[in-house]
Amino acid sequence: MKKLLVVLLVAFALNGFAQQKPLEWNTDVNKAVNLSIQTGKPLFFFFTGSDWCGWCKRLQREVFFKPEFAVWANKNVVLVELDFPRRTKLSAELQKQNRELQQMFGVRGYPTIWFVTPEIQESKVNFAKLGSQGYVAGGPPAWLAGANKIIKPKK
Repeated sequence: MKKLLVVLLVAFALNGFAQQKPLEWNTDVNKAVNLSIQTGKPLFFFFTGSDWCGWCKRLQREVFFKPEFAVWANKNVVLVELDFPRRTKLSAELQKQNRELQQMFGVRGYPTIWFVTPEIQESKVNFAKLGSQGYVAGGPPAWLAGANKIIKPKK
């Protein structure tokens, strides 16, 4: 009987993970802005050096690739990857977009995450900064606690 109970619990757990919505990382900021406005979720700007930054890879491995992060991200934010690779070639338009946002947010190191809400005024997009965060030791619980303080401030 105990074995049957364990098998059922494992099956339900695996079924829950299988039905989890996969993460969608946007690279086109205009598309992400539209999604943010439609859903009311803030933008999650992930400034990274995907093919060379050790701390970026560590953050992804320890937090972003975990199921807890996926559940949280799908519920709370619109993900945007702003990449600055050394070996991988990006289109000129994507490089320009990422560089402009890097300058706008004063990003000097990687990984850096900015939480922002888009505001459209006179057909121009402005970003209201909610806060930023980088690598945080402690896996998803520690990282998400910091992120929640930024996107869900206490009133």
